[in-house]
Amino acid sequence: MRFDPASQDVGNIVFFEHVNLTVPDQETATDFYVAGLGLTRDPYMMVGTDNMWINAGRQQFHLPKGNPQRFRGIIGLVLPDLEALEARLRRVAARLDGTQFSWRRENGRIALTCPWGNRFRAHPAGGDSAGPLGIPYLDMPVPEGAAAGIAQFYRTVMGAPAAVDGDRARVTVGPGQHFLFRESGAPAAEYDGHHVAVYAADFSGPYRALAERGLVTAEDNASQYRFVDIAAPGAETPLFAIEHEVRSLHHPLYARPLVNRNGA
Repeated sequence: MRFDPASQDVGNIVFFEHVNLTVPDQETATDFYVAGLGLTRDPYMMVGTDNMWINAGRQQFHLPKGNPQRFRGIIGLVLPDLEALEARLRRVAARLDGTQFSWRRENGRIALTCPWGNRFRAHPAGGDSAGPLGIPYLDMPVPEGAAAGIAQFYRTVMGAPAAVDGDRARVTVGPGQHFLFRESGAPAAEYDGHHVAVYAADFSGPYRALAERGLVTAEDNASQYRFVDIAAPGAETPLFAIEHEVRSLHHPLYARPLVNRNGA
């Protein structure tokens, strides 16, 4: 056999769709996400001043108005051209002066910090991330010794392929999409309520497994529920907290075509 068929498995989580982070104002968010990163404000949904959805390939950032939230870790991005990205960042730098905004080149990538302290790692299209344009991964720091239990949780509860490589759990959450949980000796920042959204082919199986453990935190509608704590099966102490908005493939927003402008 000349290839590994298992490397092509997606598993039960078929698509990771968005990261939700509250921001205090849309003007600054537009300067960073649209004028700086070159992404696109969704023209069809959340077009008022209390929320904005930003399209990134087939994925999104949801940015409702509120106190700024900070993702615990690094958000991966694949963008068409890092030279063009740097040019845009230079143009918006003056407007973002006095915020936490910054960027720097590192090993063929660009590390960025948004005005409110969220960290991003931008890769060029066709580069080392091996993912499509958009958000190919989330890289999150977790306590030492947590990676194996987190991988077990996603395999047994969510039905997602997950493996441990050294001190890191790698979970497949769609084609070319991964959640990475990297063990770190540094204490994790306090969780502030930001969330991620995923779509599951087997919607009811994980729901039953989570409900049996008392982990379901909300039932939003017939095609969406939520959980926060990631805990190894049989363990009482959570290993990590991040709200998952779990949607069925019957959800009306599943595979909705997104408008993406040419950022150049």
